[in-house]
Amino acid sequence: MTDAQRETESAPSPNLKQQKLINNIDGTYLVDAGAGTGKTFAVTRRYAQILESTDASPDDILLITFTRNAANEMKDRIVGHCDYSTAELSDAPIQTFHSLCHDILQDYGFAAPTLLGIEDRIPSSTRIVEDDVVEEALFQEFFEQFTDDHPEYTHFLRTISNPNELLDVINQLAAKGVFPTVDGWYRDSESHLDGDYAAFKRQFDEMNAPRNGGSKQSRLRSKLYRYGKNKCYLPDAPTKLDIRGSGKQVPDEVARRAFEEDREGLKEFVHDIYFDYLRFALSRNYLNFSFLQLFAFVLLCEDHELRSELNFEYVMVDEFQDSSEIQFKLALLLSNTNNICVVGDWKQSIYSFQYAAVENILEFRSRLSKFASELNSDHKRITYDTSTVQDIKLKENYRSTQTILDFSEKSLVTPAAKYDSVDVDSVANRVVQLNSNTDYNDSIIRGVQHEEEYEALLTTIDEVVGNSKYLVEGEDGSRRAPEYQDITVLTRTRDFGRELQDVADDHGLPMAYEGGIELFRTDQAKLLLAWLRILEYNGGRGWAPILEQAGYTLDEVKYILETESYPQEMVAFRENLGAIDSLGGVIRRVFERYGFDGPRADVLLHTVESIRDTTTLTHGDLIKFISQGIEHGTTHEVNTSAGENSVTVQTIHATKGLEHPIVILANMNSGRFPPSSRGSRTISYDDAIGLRQRMIYDETRGQPYVYDNWKVDILQKSLVRDYDEERRLLYVAITRAESHVLFTAGEEPNTFLEELPVEIGPGDPDVPDFEISQDTKQELNVSLPDPVGPKRYSPHSLMDESVYEEVESGEGMEFGTQVHDFAEQYCLGEDVSPRNNDERRVQSLIDSLSGKLYPEENVYLPLDTEQGRVTLSGVIDLLHVTPDTVDIIDYKTDRSRHAEPEYRKQLSVYYRVVAEIYPERPVQPKIFYTQSGEEVAIDPLSRSRLSELLIELGNKTV
Repeated sequence: MTDAQRETESAPSPNLKQQKLINNIDGTYLVDAGAGTGKTFAVTRRYAQILESTDASPDDILLITFTRNAANEMKDRIVGHCDYSTAELSDAPIQTFHSLCHDILQDYGFAAPTLLGIEDRIPSSTRIVEDDVVEEALFQEFFEQFTDDHPEYTHFLRTISNPNELLDVINQLAAKGVFPTVDGWYRDSESHLDGDYAAFKRQFDEMNAPRNGGSKQSRLRSKLYRYGKNKCYLPDAPTKLDIRGSGKQVPDEVARRAFEEDREGLKEFVHDIYFDYLRFALSRNYLNFSFLQLFAFVLLCEDHELRSELNFEYVMVDEFQDSSEIQFKLALLLSNTNNICVVGDWKQSIYSFQYAAVENILEFRSRLSKFASELNSDHKRITYDTSTVQDIKLKENYRSTQTILDFSEKSLVTPAAKYDSVDVDSVANRVVQLNSNTDYNDSIIRGVQHEEEYEALLTTIDEVVGNSKYLVEGEDGSRRAPEYQDITVLTRTRDFGRELQDVADDHGLPMAYEGGIELFRTDQAKLLLAWLRILEYNGGRGWAPILEQAGYTLDEVKYILETESYPQEMVAFRENLGAIDSLGGVIRRVFERYGFDGPRADVLLHTVESIRDTTTLTHGDLIKFISQGIEHGTTHEVNTSAGENSVTVQTIHATKGLEHPIVILANMNSGRFPPSSRGSRTISYDDAIGLRQRMIYDETRGQPYVYDNWKVDILQKSLVRDYDEERRLLYVAITRAESHVLFTAGEEPNTFLEELPVEIGPGDPDVPDFEISQDTKQELNVSLPDPVGPKRYSPHSLMDESVYEEVESGEGMEFGTQVHDFAEQYCLGEDVSPRNNDERRVQSLIDSLSGKLYPEENVYLPLDTEQGRVTLSGVIDLLHVTPDTVDIIDYKTDRSRHAEPEYRKQLSVYYRVVAEIYPERPVQPKIFYTQSGEEVAIDPLSRSRLSELLIELGNKTV
């Protein structure tokens, strides 16, 4: 059950605080809406009140939420309180920031990139990349191009081991409002990159204060005892004695010495890679969420007439604690009056990794004034009064018992680690105490510790189910003993939940894991990678895992690799794969061999094909990308859906906004919650110390070497690790519970569990064997991101790839790629020579053409279907343009013409695009079979037939 559903049932009429929020619609309001206090109920009633009591229409009211599901739910609930129908509210601006920015750019943002000096456009066919894995592949492709095009940045590029770190920095800066222009930084945002010495010095002084009343050295001096350990600094780096000094504290001048650094070259490098990536994304016709907001913000800042046209009379932002700085500023730009209402709970701000700034709500008044002043620095953009803010605090909780609410407050002042300190008074002053609306208060809060935590946890579940000591509320309001479905296990990290699921399956306990997996670390991905390597290189790195999976011992594997005496059946399978022309066909054949037919295989197939369709990565690049995915643990959502009566396992992040009768907070172990600190990025950004480079390439000592940066080592050790968000995560986990809260830990309980006022008993693992009935059996399902804007397909999506797999012999996908690469290079005048007869025939064809040649031309065809706007995008192998005619030439390395009906679909897409570009000239799509040198003219399909094929495709994929 969601918060909204529960609130509707438990609060049929508003309480006094909710009524105050509903009635007060004019002016600026900061609403503190704690866990379970009915904010959705109140916000939707307030929206309806505006419609009822003013002349405003839905087009005058902007209501921002942070998920599409929440936006849809709000629309449904508003309909129940006003005279507008669902259809009338379907296009109302009740949406996410990303969706709103997308709408603005679709309608008005065609030329927005030019405001930053980018000579490109945002057409209606622009797709939104939501899949992190796909964008990482696109960024990898961009990074390789950038490396080739910018030899002046070799010293920086040689220090980068994981390019995706730079993508993170770009998105982080975009969320803060730091944008590059063609010749600098937008609106003087470069100042952020320099850091804030005063803010850094405060943290330095805190870390450098002597302990035990001055008798013990400071924490910073203690940490710097390992200064230089396992490091290689440049010769001019100071010694450890210089840094640590001889007293109880690090010498004060070390702060300034470490902070001051010439970073002009670093800023230029980040500027250029940021700006060039913007251009790359636009050239490839895609934007990510960060760039949606970036261009919408610039457009609203610069086009004063448009901003005035788009302004809203009322602006409400839900879940404001999850907003970023750029989103705060967007809300101000979109408001025509000071009728602004932000609703949230600072105690539930847990998304800093998604660039949420908890300061937006904690420092709302000062930021409101500061951001308005910044936006008005060169033009009066914010025309309303921002000096008066009224507070409304929702205090009545409709979810948890008073015992749980009181206990949850203690989590906000509990140390998270040995050296963590909490400003108890400051937190206490901010906390709005909640009052439970429940009729009972018999909550049990206890903990269990055992080295075999998985088994101890399952035993605890067995003890709780059916136990009248753990009564929960039934659907009819009566109290009853708990069932499996009443229990949710929450964890800080994903891996514990997946491993727990495996143990539960072994014992037959009905359990459903809901959350992401490291997609490329699955068996399916590792074996697929192995076979791709065998196809590409035929080396030991591919054969070794295949042989090990087949049951060969390590000695046997070593012998096979040394003698290359691979099993004949495996060699035959390799030859079979080599004859398949499509990547999808190769993947499916591998999965068939190993019996991979579940959703993990499906989502892996979908992801790899998406990467291949949206990038120009070669076969070898794709292998490299999957390898990096294994190394870095890229995640994707693949869930086991709960049966009718199953325990649920989720991460704390995934459960936000939900509620559960009984919560078991598991894996309360040292190093797991909070997680151990991870290694720093090579290039990173922090508000206090600005843009920094941890590694430095230099040739000072006569040979090239990548050195550690001693300044960054000092700076990072001087920063106080902020555990506040970890405490907020703990608070969120506890406040999901309606009736009872349990904790489990292994050998080393974390500081949270040691410091919280909860009794910890020894676990006694005695897991029975459960029998799963038919109604509790779990099924796997896949969660893929829904696209924003037009759906996008490749022309290949319309083709039936099974035609390739019916062929028993062929040159294969790798050969086809090589021929296409040769054709492009030769057409561009590069110094290449044909290596085989197919390439010689391509050479002869190109030599025979007298017009202008355009190889590898991107095309985009938007089509309107019954399912909405869909865009087909692809790449024409060769466009041949003469004054009288236009030829579309598509190379095919097939040894037969068996797939020609499918090729017709592909070339029909290209024809429809090119015919619009050259309306005065006849356009002829052709297939050029490289094996025979034969040209075949294609009669293109109509637009309506292509639309029908898209509808058929959509029906197949639903």
